[in-house]
Amino acid sequence: MEGEKKAAAAMAEEVVEQKTKEVAAAGDVSLKELSKKLNDFAKERDWEQYHSPRNLLLAMIAEVGELSELFMWKGEVRKGLADWDEAEKEHLGEELSDVLLYLIRLSDMCGVDLGDAATRKIVKNAVKYPAPSKEGA
Repeated sequence: MEGEKKAAAAMAEEVVEQKTKEVAAAGDVSLKELSKKLNDFAKERDWEQYHSPRNLLLAMIAEVGELSELFMWKGEVRKGLADWDEAEKEHLGEELSDVLLYLIRLSDMCGVDLGDAATRKIVKNAVKYPAPSKEGA
């Protein structure tokens, strides 16, 4: 039984690696592409009934908690995570992805175009917090 579990896990890992390579070969993934993949994923499993804005928000908050645990007790973490091993970095990527995917799904369920909203927010922030002038430099 234990050998079967290990073989199944190894096969699943191979599938993940192959699909990851296929996506990477296609180039950057857009928010709209991720949104479609999430929508298809939920439909295939009949999970749409559970994806209310409230439920998605609570799930995202839980994932932010899991993300926070990775940094707990580490003190200040340097840019690039030089002190982290590869397993820690991989785990970080998984938790960051969980937060992002729930955020995308939440925005879809609320009818918010997240890419447009983020772009607008960057423009508003640039107006609200202008860069210092470079006169006299």
